[in-house]
Amino acid sequence: MSIMSEEPGSGSHSEPSGFKRLAGLSLAALGVVFGDIGTSPLYAVRECFHGDYGIPVTEGNVLGVLSLLVWSLLLIVSLKYLTFIMKADNDGEGGILALTALIITQSKKIGRERWFLVAIGLFGAALLYGDGMITPAISVLSAVEGVQIIAPAFKDLVIPVTIAVLALLFFFQHHGTARVGALFGPIIFVWFAVIGVLGLVEIIRYPQILQAILPWYGISFILGNQLQGFMVLGAVFLSVTGAEALYADMGHFGRRPIRMTWVVLVLPALLLNYFGQGALLLEFPQESHHPFYGLVPEWAMIPMVILATSATIIASQALITGVFSLTQQAIQLGYLPRLTVTHTSAKHMGQIYVPAANWSLMIATISLVAGFGSSSKLAAAYGVAVTATMLISTILFYYVARDLWKWNNVALTIMISCFAVIDISFFGASMTKLFHGAWFPLVIGLVVFTIMLTWKQGRTLLLQQLQDRTLTVEEFMQSLSLQQPQRVTGQAVYLTANPDVIPIAMLHNLRHNKVLHSEVALFHFSTERVPRVPNSRKVEVVKLGDGFFKVVARFGFLEYPNIRQVIALANHQGLHFKPAAISFFLSREKIVAGLKTKMILWRKKLFALMARNALSATAYYDLPSGQVIEIGLLVQI
Repeated sequence: MSIMSEEPGSGSHSEPSGFKRLAGLSLAALGVVFGDIGTSPLYAVRECFHGDYGIPVTEGNVLGVLSLLVWSLLLIVSLKYLTFIMKADNDGEGGILALTALIITQSKKIGRERWFLVAIGLFGAALLYGDGMITPAISVLSAVEGVQIIAPAFKDLVIPVTIAVLALLFFFQHHGTARVGALFGPIIFVWFAVIGVLGLVEIIRYPQILQAILPWYGISFILGNQLQGFMVLGAVFLSVTGAEALYADMGHFGRRPIRMTWVVLVLPALLLNYFGQGALLLEFPQESHHPFYGLVPEWAMIPMVILATSATIIASQALITGVFSLTQQAIQLGYLPRLTVTHTSAKHMGQIYVPAANWSLMIATISLVAGFGSSSKLAAAYGVAVTATMLISTILFYYVARDLWKWNNVALTIMISCFAVIDISFFGASMTKLFHGAWFPLVIGLVVFTIMLTWKQGRTLLLQQLQDRTLTVEEFMQSLSLQQPQRVTGQAVYLTANPDVIPIAMLHNLRHNKVLHSEVALFHFSTERVPRVPNSRKVEVVKLGDGFFKVVARFGFLEYPNIRQVIALANHQGLHFKPAAISFFLSREKIVAGLKTKMILWRKKLFALMARNALSATAYYDLPSGQVIEIGLLVQI
């Protein structure tokens, strides 16, 4: 059986399968998918004993924390995500926006319940922007902090070095990850092998630590420490913060390589290192300020800091790339204005660069490092966004399994309730850090969520206004039969937001210039609620008569509209337009707030601001600028 037949989102179905291909995909997934969760040992255990809510280093507390860490990895990552959540793929693609699109497309729910599901799905996606700002900051900073362990005199260099590393990381984003992507997997492989060995050495010295695998120690820890024990869950959660990435990157690699890599390498290495840190703390409680580096022999500190910094850069790169992909999906689904999206690889469609998102992330990330000053303080702000997203994923999965897959409702409710209790517990524990920095990702998520809803609602109001000022295609064709305007030889393409309505640009051109081209095509670009649309059904051409055509081009939310491809596919269906001879007509709206609608004034002004700064249709659809005629109009919303 081929991998591709099992994993529709991982590549071409025609490519041969086998152990070599599976190993290649697994190595690639190792570098992209597991960087975030793989670098958690740098700070997860430390924050349980040394952070704002750190507890005393006693045998009971160490065994309890380790038990919670172990069962968090098993229940959240292995069971919830790898076993169940990853079943909910949208044509092979994963991630919370893909899951939301799946509900929009296939769920029969209507009214407020469906609106609620879409809203929380968007909010979960928006929260990932906050996570995208914190993850590079805390990951790189926690690795560079090893410098002050090697030489305390270099303590003052930690922040400048971290900022320099992050700045270089963001400045090189426009080159793409294609050139260095081959190095990611091997480096992360070395990272997991090294941290596993370091933990194993300490376990051999203190094998009693392995009894922490019993869940009773975790339960006893919570019951014995009560409120403080509950708060420590916020630090325990740091060990699973990369779980959402496993689901989001499913489309690039498929379920099987991700699952195999987790079981064979990642999970064993993480468990060995966490147990090793626990054993170290039982022998040397004073190492609680940085138990990860406490495992490293003195002679290996310098290469370990270099390896850790490399691993955290890779982890940050994966998350930055994820934010780029999330932005592209939101643009295609109509929740963000058009932005510049550059494809950085001719071979891998998922490798893109979004300048606006990149520079925003860089400013926010560097500001976080400078503002918080240490990874321990940053950890207080970390986690709340991811816990909220995980809870939302659980809710959305319930509706998919119930309404689309028709799973047994009783068994499903029991399973989802168990996952929800875990998610709510972690979310509640993370919220105790609200005034210690956890407010930051929530504010970022709320801002992005507001922008998404404002753009979607604003576009709806704008289209309503434009539709009231024009004619339907049927009405226009009837008017032509009654009074034919002057026709000039040539081919014209008008872009329209509604394929059944004549674009304003055509009516204005006809009103002022009194002519129409002999051949006219109305082009409508539609984004489907699936990742990709095959070429066989990407373009539909309808002959309207009298030299008029209607062309509907359908693209998935992971695809980028391409006018040349659309024209080529349409010509195979009888359009026969010559790209070099086409005149492209666009309308350019100047939006002002004026009408009484449900959208309040400040949101109208925000929408107008976004519309003014959105990427032009000429650039977005890659139209030949020398063949474009823009017609301006004033629109009130």
